[in-house]
This record gives sequence, structure tokens and C-alpha cells, in this order.
Amino acid sequence: MSSNNNAASADRPQMAIQHRDCKSFICEKIDAKIPNWRERVGKLLKENGDFVVSEVTIEQLYAGIRGVHIATSDVSYVDPMEGLRIRGYSIPELLEKLPREEGFETPLVGGVFYLLMASELPTEENAMMMEFELKRRQELPQYVFDIIRAMPKDTHPMTLFSQAILALQNESVFSREYAEGIQKPDYWQAYVEDSLNLVAKLPSIAAFIYNWKYGNGEFIPPDPDKFWGANFAHMIGKGDDKDYQELCNLYFLLHCDHEGGNVSAHTANLVASALSDIYYACSAGMNGLAGPLHGLANQENLIWLQKVRESFDHFPSAEEIQQFAEDTIAAGRVIPGYGHAVLRLTDPRFTALDEFGKKHLADDELFRLVHMIYEVVPDVLKGTGKVKNPWPNVDAISGVMQYHFGVTQYDFYTVLFGVSRCMGLAAHAVWSRALGKPIERPKSLTLRMLEEMVAEKK
Repeated sequence: MSSNNNAASADRPQMAIQHRDCKSFICEKIDAKIPNWRERVGKLLKENGDFVVSEVTIEQLYAGIRGVHIATSDVSYVDPMEGLRIRGYSIPELLEKLPREEGFETPLVGGVFYLLMASELPTEENAMMMEFELKRRQELPQYVFDIIRAMPKDTHPMTLFSQAILALQNESVFSREYAEGIQKPDYWQAYVEDSLNLVAKLPSIAAFIYNWKYGNGEFIPPDPDKFWGANFAHMIGKGDDKDYQELCNLYFLLHCDHEGGNVSAHTANLVASALSDIYYACSAGMNGLAGPLHGLANQENLIWLQKVRESFDHFPSAEEIQQFAEDTIAAGRVIPGYGHAVLRLTDPRFTALDEFGKKHLADDELFRLVHMIYEVVPDVLKGTGKVKNPWPNVDAISGVMQYHFGVTQYDFYTVLFGVSRCMGLAAHAVWSRALGKPIERPKSLTLRMLEEMVAEKK
């Protein structure tokens, strides 16, 4: 089913007709799993509700509750020694098992979205069904274009992205049905509807922001012969670049989720727990993603790479890079793209992009520099005695990949991250409502209370 094959393209509408309604199909899959999940949760709470999962120290409270278990997520998990697992599947397993479009080496993004939502590995038909469903829902309301155009040209792309998502709240099925008296056990079905509508529109939103801010401001309509990931490439004027279409598929797959404790996921989950709809939740999550300690890290890494390269009138040696890295640390700055709150190994997402790069941009100077830094920086960080994980995460390479293919606007990279991450945020919200999770309301303590608690122990 190559997008370059006219005969195959002609078959697609017919194939789409043959598919069942995707929303109904996804809902049936979720509905069939809910009783077992609820039973397991109920049994666990009844028999072991007082089991202590984690104790919290004062140090952890003042250190961003790092490592404290405060939430549950069956959508994904980050294993310190294996990296990301989505519904139990590792990154290498996903790249092997997820369906592909004929002629493409990277999987269809619709396949991973199906996995996130339905909690089962998609067949080729399942992945195609999701792709056609997203294609059917992708049209943007005119007011989204108007809102973006009304903003100053120097507005940060993440501000535009968050506002566009928030504007779509006007379309929320859940909010409308909640006002009409929908029953609590059915909340999740409306969340599915909203999730499909939002995710379908994200590539168009991001592409228009890109064209409006950095190009001639035109909106390039989606190509009916291209699927979700490749269509983004088309809509920013790169529809003829097969390699970039491949990268888009891979990039969106790798960034789709990263368990429930990171800033964007935790924020979106918290907002959704108040029964705010998926548009409110994802917009809030994007505001968290926009922070330099979260989603902006990819552009920070690329800026640092450029500084390394510009500091020399030749391609630097390992010794020169080592000195540059040591000087960076001595100046009280971090090396962006290295270290992770959970991981204790090289991020498998870094590895996946690295393998792609070896095939498609092996001669790129910045890509070669990434490898040189990979050989040097971990030992430099180890030498400080302060870094638990000296290995690269996905941000150490993702910006370089975009830069190679001509997407050189650093401040846009987090939007691409957000396009992908909203898939995971949506899945978290759907399943939280399906399992009837309550509003989140952790308790805070004052400094005086902590001092008194410590004094009582002495």
C-alpha cells in the first residue's frame, strides 16, 4: 500500500468502507477489558488496600517528589534498565511488530495509537482502520486558523499549539454530554470520541503553525494518499522526501508516551481527573511540555551541539570535546540530552533514531558530532561523581534529525514532540475514566509541620 502507488491509492477508499467504524471498534475493545481491570483493581484494594507502596522522605518532598510512587498507569512504563514499554512492549519490539505501509521501513503511527487506546497489538487491518479514521476526522474548523493568525508573529510555537488545542474544546463531545447528564460509567466513551477528533487534527495544526510562522502562511491540505505521520511531512512542503516521511513516522512513535509521572503526563492526568475534557487536559499538558526541563530539552541540546561545532575551525577531536564538556560543567551548566530521572542506560529511543540516522544521514556533520559526544560525555559526567545516569536520552539526537531534513527552527521542535505526546495523554485520560479513577488531591504540608514531625521523633 505504498503512498506512491496509484493503484494502491485507488483501493484505499474501498478498503476504508470495508472497515468497521473505528470508534465503535475501539470502544468494544476497551469495554471488553474494563470488567477484568475493574475486578483486579477492586480485589487489590479490598485485600491489600493498606499495603505501603512507598515511603516519602523530607528530601524527596523538597526535591520534586522524585521517585515517589503517586500514580498508576497501565498505558506505559519506563524501566530503568530497559527503557520505555508501551502496553508491555519495548521500543525494539514495537519497531519489529507494529504494521508498516508497504514500501516503508518505519511503522504506521496509527498502529501505536491503536495500541495505546485498545491495549492490544494491532493487526495490519487495525492499524489501517485507525489511519483511515484519523484521516476522516482531520479537517480543522476555520476558527483555529483565525486564532493562530490573530497572534503576533513572534509568539512561541508552543503557545500557538496549546491555544489551538484549547480552542478545539468548543468541539468537545464529553463536555456536551456531561452537561446533558451522561452517566459516570459512560464517561470514557465520550473521551474516546474527543481523543480521536483531537489526535486526527494535530498534524494539520502543527503544520499550519510551521507554515504561518516560518513560511508564506499558506495551509497545505492533507494528501488523501498519505497517512498521519507522512501527511505532516507533506503539509510542511516535504511531501516528496520519502526519508523525512519515514522520520516523521519514527519520531511520532518514539515520543508518544513515557509513563504517567513526567510533567506533561502528570499535568494532563491531574486536569482530566477533575473531569475536564481531553482538550483542556492536553492543552495543559502541552504547557508543561513547553518547559526547558521537559520538552524543550531537544532544542537545548542542538544549541549546545552548535556551540561545540562553532568553537572549532575543524571537526573537533575526542580530546577537544572532552575539554568543552568539562568547561560546560565547570561553568555550572548542564549538558542537554544527557541523564534522565528514571533511565539508567542509553535511551532505546536514542538508539532507534541513531540506527535510522546511520542509514539516512551518516555523513551529516552534526550527526557525526552526536556520536563523538556519545563516546566522550558519559565518562565526563561519571567523573563528577554526581550523575546517576550519564547516558544520552532521546533529546540528545532528535533535534539533529529534524535539522538535517531542513526543519531548522529550534523552537518548533517541541511542537513535534507535542503532536506525538498527545496520543499518550489521550490514552491515559480514556483509561482513567474507564476505571473510574477519582479526582487527584494529594496533601501538602507546611515547613512548620515538617519541623514539628521531626522534633516529635527525637
